Amino acid sequence: MKFGVVVFPGSNCDQDLVETLSNLFEAQVVKLWHKDTDLQNCTHIFLPGGFSYGDYLRSGAIAKLSPIMSSVKIHAENGGFVMGICNGFQILCESGLLPGALLRNTNQKFICKDVNITVSNINKYEKLEDLNVMQIPIAHGEGNYYADKETLSELAKNNQILFQYCNTDGEIGDEFNPNGSIHHIAGICSKGGNIIGMMPHPERCAADFLHNTDGANLLKALLS
Repeated sequence: MKFGVVVFPGSNCDQDLVETLSNLFEAQVVKLWHKDTDLQNCTHIFLPGGFSYGDYLRSGAIAKLSPIMSSVKIHAENGGFVMGICNGFQILCESGLLPGALLRNTNQKFICKDVNITVSNINKYEKLEDLNVMQIPIAHGEGNYYADKETLSELAKNNQILFQYCNTDGEIGDEFNPNGSIHHIAGICSKGGNIIGMMPHPERCAADFLHNTDGANLLKALLS
């Protein structure tokens, strides 16, 4: 395995992700500049959180035009692993690699806090069965996932809804949904399972000194 973390202007979680992946896996981790097109033979591509291009238009709308995204699309279409976290999730949706869109949070405010998420299905990733409720931080202003009824039906039919917001007991409800995301969705994957997008930040809770390793457990389960 070789991991590549794409860096866009405004990315601010790229180094966190590099260090987390380096600490958790015996694999080389490199940064990939958004203006390049060479993925440097990386087997796993990550789009980190942050504010690509300042998010002046729509989150991810400008980043999707970066030269490297053409290579990322080819990598994904060939079955390669691609994961987008927070702004990276928004970029994947804007690029058409994942369905749906991310809207402004229902309270119209930026939210930064710990939330609980539960695994919605294990059909794509069996190791997720070992996980239950995880506490993962969020930090976004546009994390309100939306998709039309037909798309939601397809997501459910194809077991593409990976994570949903919940309480500490795993109960799903509006009161535990921080941003108004439809069906309380916190993360989805592609039909083939090789493309993943999620709003919470697992790289921000993946070390003992942070007193939370739920993010480490999640990444290990996905990449096992």
